[in-house]
Formats: sequence, structure tokens, C-alpha cells
Amino acid sequence: MSARFSWPRTWAVFIKEFQQMMRDRLTFAMAVGVPILQLVLFGYAINTDPKGLPTVLVAQDNAPMARSLVAALQNTGYFQITAVSGSEREAEQMVDDGQVQFMIVIPPDFSQRLVRGEKPVLLVSVDATDPSASGNAIAALNQLSQQALRHDLKGPLAQLQQPPPPFELRIHRRYNPEGLSRYNIVPGLIGTILTMTMVMLTSLAMTRERERGTMENLLATPVRPAEVMVGKILPYVVVGYVQLGVILGAAWLLFEVPMEGSFALLMAMIGVFMLANLAVGFTFSTLARNQLQAMQMTFFFFLPSMLLSGFMFPFRGMPPWAQYLGEALPLTHFLRIVRGILLKGNEAWQLLPELWPMLLFLLVAGAVALKRYRQTLD
Repeated sequence: MSARFSWPRTWAVFIKEFQQMMRDRLTFAMAVGVPILQLVLFGYAINTDPKGLPTVLVAQDNAPMARSLVAALQNTGYFQITAVSGSEREAEQMVDDGQVQFMIVIPPDFSQRLVRGEKPVLLVSVDATDPSASGNAIAALNQLSQQALRHDLKGPLAQLQQPPPPFELRIHRRYNPEGLSRYNIVPGLIGTILTMTMVMLTSLAMTRERERGTMENLLATPVRPAEVMVGKILPYVVVGYVQLGVILGAAWLLFEVPMEGSFALLMAMIGVFMLANLAVGFTFSTLARNQLQAMQMTFFFFLPSMLLSGFMFPFRGMPPWAQYLGEALPLTHFLRIVRGILLKGNEAWQLLPELWPMLLFLLVAGAVALKRYRQTLD
């Protein structure tokens, strides 16, 4: 064999390797698809300055100055009046349930007290579980108090345009008064860590059987597909609860994240979430030919889950099409559940709108996994 470097031999190895890569279509598709997915999500779906945040208005004063104030709020672009309520208690419940981000209360004597120079109070209550989603809107509110009524304060009232502002803006950051980002990130880490580990570990279950040559022995047993899936999933449920214990212990001891709701309810919701992700991982294991492909599928599922769920970026800042995709992912609903239990003290009936999408996802993923496993019996 010649000791000199040969370009023809190098070219032959290149052709052989390229042909082998093209035969593995799934790996090639992942290599092309993941960069495209990242480009689309980061370029179009991610927005760190959300606007049009849903707001409930409790307007007990309908005078011209109160209407000007509401118009100025909407003109900032950050507030979208999606509901009008005559009861402050009802509006607070909407904030608790996550239906709106802001509650604005205009008292009944707002205009009269403003004209008399008594500095009436404008109450703004904000769901501050995610400080990044409301930070810029709150900053816009602070600027609003200086300019909102400049067209109304004329003539004898012109002196009210001088600082300080003619009304007091009182902002209540609910569930996270200090605006601590760890109150939002640490509960979110519960979902992201469980998503990554549950899907990844389970996706390797069936592919490991094939690579070790034990798949034929498993298929020769009288075990039914549902029994195989449940038997392979349950050990990882135990692993998931061990991980959960570590995460929650760190959340309470190191980061002092509050626990306002029921611990038993939290454990039940986490169980449903883990089963949904384990079903996805089992589905991937029936689709992949080897462990490398299973890992690639896991990453392809984990990336949009992390970006579109509201963990890294505000969910309401994404365009509608990205929100529709995010609503199909179990992590999106789980983040709302875990933050609702830990920070808001939500009860079971308040979590039903987020629970049924996870159950539906679990049923669909489980059905696909069982169907794919039956095909391997032929």
C-alpha cells in the first residue's frame, strides 16, 4: 500500500460515507430539520417584550377622565381589555385562574377626587408569577401617570399637569411581590427536567432491546403490548419522583420558593405529566432503529417544548400560531399547573382547564405507541 496521501482513495471514502449517511434518512432529516426549527422559533416565535396582555377592567367611574385613562392604557399597546367586570372580587378570580394578566380598578369617585386635587388611587393588580411577561408593561404604567390626562387637564385644571401626577398609581404584584425570577424559573425547571429525562430514558427502552439482541426473546413471551409499555414505563415513574424530590428540596431549601397549594395535588399532577412524557418516549423507542435516532427524536421534541411552553420566554408574547403549537405540548399546561399550585395556591377545580389537555395528550401518545408496538410483532 502506498504511503503517500491519495485524493482518489479519499474521494472513494467520501462517497461511501455520504451514501451511508443518505441511507439513514431519519438522521439526515434531523440534521437539516433541527437548524430550520431553531431558526423559525427564534426568529418568529420568540418575543421578550409581550404586548396585548389580557386585562380585566373594573370601571366604577365612567366620566370623561376615566375613559381617557382607559384609552391611554390601550394606546400603550401593552394592555388589551378582554373583559369588563363590575365586581372587584370577580376580577381577582380571573387573575387567580390565569385568564388575564392585569386587573385595573377605577374607583367610583376617581374623577371627582382628581378635580379636587385629592390624588385618587388607580389600582393595578398584576399576575407576577412571570416577571419578564409583565415588566415592560409595568414600566409603561409608570410613564402613563404623567401623560394620560394631559388633554383633559386644561384651563383651571392645568395646574394638575405639574408633577407630582394628579393620581396615585398603586401596583400590586400578586404571587411574587418582589419580582424574583427564581419563583418563575425554579418551578419551570421541574417540568423541563422531567420532560428531558422521562422522554430520553424511555425512548432508549425498546431500541436497547434491539441493539442487545433481546428483542426477539421479549416478543416470544406472552406479554401483551400494553403490559410491555406499562412495565417499561413504571420504573421511570419511580426515577421521576426521585428527581422531583431533589428538585423540590432545592426549591424550598436553597431558593425559598413558596408552597401555597396542596402537596398531594401537586404530586398527582406531576404523575399525569410524567406519564404523558413517558408515553412520548415509548413512542419514539418504537420508531427509532437505534439509540442515536431515539436521542435525536428526544431533542426534536424537547426543543420546541422548552421554547414554546413559556419556560424561557413569555407565552403571551408569541404569535398566535406559536401559541397554538405550544398549547399542544404537555409542558405548557404543566408549567401553569405547577406555578398555580406553588405560587397561587390553586385548587383542583381551577386546574381542570390545564389537566384535560395533558390527559388527552397521554391517551393519543399511548395509542400511537401501542399501535407501533403491535407492528413490530409481525
